Amino acid sequence: MSTGQIVVLVVLGLLLLFVVIVIARTIRVVSQATAIIIERLGRYSRTLEAGLHLLIPFIDKPRANVDLREQVVSFPPQPVITSDNLVVSIDTVIYFQVTDPKSAVYEIANYIQGIEQLTVTTLRNVIGSLDLEQTLTSRDQINGQLRGVLDEATGKWGIRVNRVELKAIDPPASVQDSMEKQMRAERDRRATILTAEGVKQAQILTAEGEKQSNILRAEGTAQAAILNATGEARAIQQVFDAIHRGNPDQKLLAYQYLQMLPQIARGDSNKLWIVPSELGEALKGIGGVLGRLQPEPDGPAPAGGSAAPPPPDDLPFEAPVLQDPNEALAQARREAAGASAEAEGAASAGIHPGPMPSRSASQPGLLGDVEDVPPPVVPPAPPAPGPDAGQDDGQDDGQDPPRA
Repeated sequence: MSTGQIVVLVVLGLLLLFVVIVIARTIRVVSQATAIIIERLGRYSRTLEAGLHLLIPFIDKPRANVDLREQVVSFPPQPVITSDNLVVSIDTVIYFQVTDPKSAVYEIANYIQGIEQLTVTTLRNVIGSLDLEQTLTSRDQINGQLRGVLDEATGKWGIRVNRVELKAIDPPASVQDSMEKQMRAERDRRATILTAEGVKQAQILTAEGEKQSNILRAEGTAQAAILNATGEARAIQQVFDAIHRGNPDQKLLAYQYLQMLPQIARGDSNKLWIVPSELGEALKGIGGVLGRLQPEPDGPAPAGGSAAPPPPDDLPFEAPVLQDPNEALAQARREAAGASAEAEGAASAGIHPGPMPSRSASQPGLLGDVEDVPPPVVPPAPPAPGPDAGQDDGQDDGQDPPRA
């Protein structure tokens, strides 16, 4: 191969290389969510967005490739002093997005570093007005204040701050120990309160159960008392009917009345025995009956009275049919009132003896004393006064008339 041919081949190669370089500088493909700043002869020309673009080679030159996606930057912990003079370390995270590639390239040299330093200074201003308790419990408030200040400051840089988060707030070790003790005490207090509430609820439920039990027990006692009263009323009604079917006379009723009086006075604690007002009427009735009914042996019955018929061997008795307690009680009251009226009429028709000597309730044998009372003796007429009238021989013949 001759020298001329070699020179031609070199020239063709250089020409082909130049063409390739020109084509590479002329055609530019921009990716999605990316912007390229183009300068023409050292001045800003335009911003290339996503797609295919043609440039003037050696005249148009790309300055910067800007990412338009939202970016997350985590800054190292920064020491910040609170209003109560405690140093805390705060770790922040910032979410931002480039909205104007031209401003982000030409307005600030390094917008990430600028955002970091602006975040630190703003954070110190915000935290400096809060104490530790507010710093730990007001993260949303701190985030909102930081975002407002950063968004306003970075707006001219073509950057929009979307969110600012406090990733960690680390107080000193001594403060952390105190906070742990406080938290433990608070949890112990809550546990004690919950235990007390549980005990309270248990006592309330127990009291409710006892209340329901007492109510049911009282209802059962009331029902039992009603049934017992009904049974006693029916028993009294049967006894009352049986007594009336036996046709008792006045002597038997008075005897039973007097027989119950010692039982009323029975008891060691009885200091005073009040005699009922019906006792005099009963004694008058018995005295009248005994005065009328003193038959001689095998003699006729006294005038004004009739001999009691002998008791029959077998009294006709039929078991009464149980009826309603209220109706039975009303009927018993009516029959008792009728019997009392008959007894008073029979007592008023006889001869009543004089007043009987009173006896203390403490002396037993009241019924025997009544039966031992002799019938009234009519004194003979006094003789006419003689010459010896008014003289007393000093002897008591026992014939003196009784005093009224």
